[in-house]
Amino acid sequence: MNLVSRGLSRLREVALAHWVAALCLAVLAVGVQAVQPDHRPKQSADAHWVGSWAVAPLDFRELAANPAVAHKPAPGGDQFRGQTLRQQLAPTLGGERIRIRFSNRFGKAPLRIAAASVARSTGGDAISPSTLRGLRFGGRGSLTLAPGAEAWSDGVDLKIEAGQTMAVSAFFDRETPYGTVHLLSVDTSWVAPGNAVAASKLQGATTLPLNHIVTGLDVLTTKSVRTVVAFGDSITAGGGESGDGAYPDMLATRLRDSPQAAHEVSVLNAGIGGNRLLVDGIGPHGLSRFARDVLGQSGVTHTIVLLGTNDIGRSVFLGAPGNPDTVHDLPTAERITDGLQQLVKQARAKGIKVLLGTVPPFRNTPYWNERNEAMRNAVNRWIRSRHDVDGVIDFDAALRDPADPQALNPQFDNGDHLHPNKAGHAAMAGAIDLKELQE
Repeated sequence: MNLVSRGLSRLREVALAHWVAALCLAVLAVGVQAVQPDHRPKQSADAHWVGSWAVAPLDFRELAANPAVAHKPAPGGDQFRGQTLRQQLAPTLGGERIRIRFSNRFGKAPLRIAAASVARSTGGDAISPSTLRGLRFGGRGSLTLAPGAEAWSDGVDLKIEAGQTMAVSAFFDRETPYGTVHLLSVDTSWVAPGNAVAASKLQGATTLPLNHIVTGLDVLTTKSVRTVVAFGDSITAGGGESGDGAYPDMLATRLRDSPQAAHEVSVLNAGIGGNRLLVDGIGPHGLSRFARDVLGQSGVTHTIVLLGTNDIGRSVFLGAPGNPDTVHDLPTAERITDGLQQLVKQARAKGIKVLLGTVPPFRNTPYWNERNEAMRNAVNRWIRSRHDVDGVIDFDAALRDPADPQALNPQFDNGDHLHPNKAGHAAMAGAIDLKELQE
């Protein structure tokens, strides 16, 4: 072998040695990496999403056009553009990983969210910077929702506690007309100029009379959780509109404080003030919205149904100026009970337990006359006789005046003889057998 050949051979040996050494180092590195502790939370095979907070959304255009609703246009018009929306919500179930639902259910154009975040609220429009988490959607920092669509954010690691106020922020970099809103709470929504989703406090913020696009917060859990959706009208929606609390909130507190609770329970409020079971009014009627607002909630196991007051009461306005109802919309006890039976069938087909609530009294209101009182009594007799439901909650018995069973107990009357006050909502929550929500 000549000198050149020996040199080439030596170079090949050196190169091979370097390659083998590099390979060994790579394998060693992989092995070391594999045994390093993984500080990321490990998602168990039985981990599942459960609703911790949710609302029943409305169409802003229909709401603004309804003569029964006083709508004051926003200073910049009924739209967002180059602004950040921040709004509060109060989950009823704690956890360490959450996701947020955004909705364009009633929008007529694509909804673009250029950036979004979630954090713990420290009061008003302020948040705790250490808890700020940017939200992503399929790994992207922005989201565009087609008309009628809804989407969940990717999950984020953020420890929350039941009853702890959270804040969700969204930045709109394009003109975005109001579309999907909700009325469940007041004085909990702000708008400010620019992209402020990461700001600890909004600058130049103004309060909005409505909440927009954010319709749910889920918690990831491996526990066996009972998720209860309270479905109804303003008597369910409660304090969001009247300031007197809401029985679902008080029920959630009662469940958390119960030492006998075998399971954690989340309570979601799907009440809409002015809603009816059979006919559209404020919001889609109960028969049409039940599938989304109840059956569509993550991990739902139970529903409490309390509807019928506005169906019965609105009949007195048939033919009145400005009332779009016709004689075909005239309710009867049979139509109402048939509607309730449809909800029961829909829920049971999905394996969801149903508790029916009796219709509370409303004497001394514009809704009352002898015909309507007879209808209310007939509906309540039907509810109390049900053996195909998982429970009956006698809200009527809990709220009525012992001296005049056709009227609200004065102790529970918020002053209009129709809606319960805070003590009335507490009585409603107290009328529910907690064991029925644990099964």
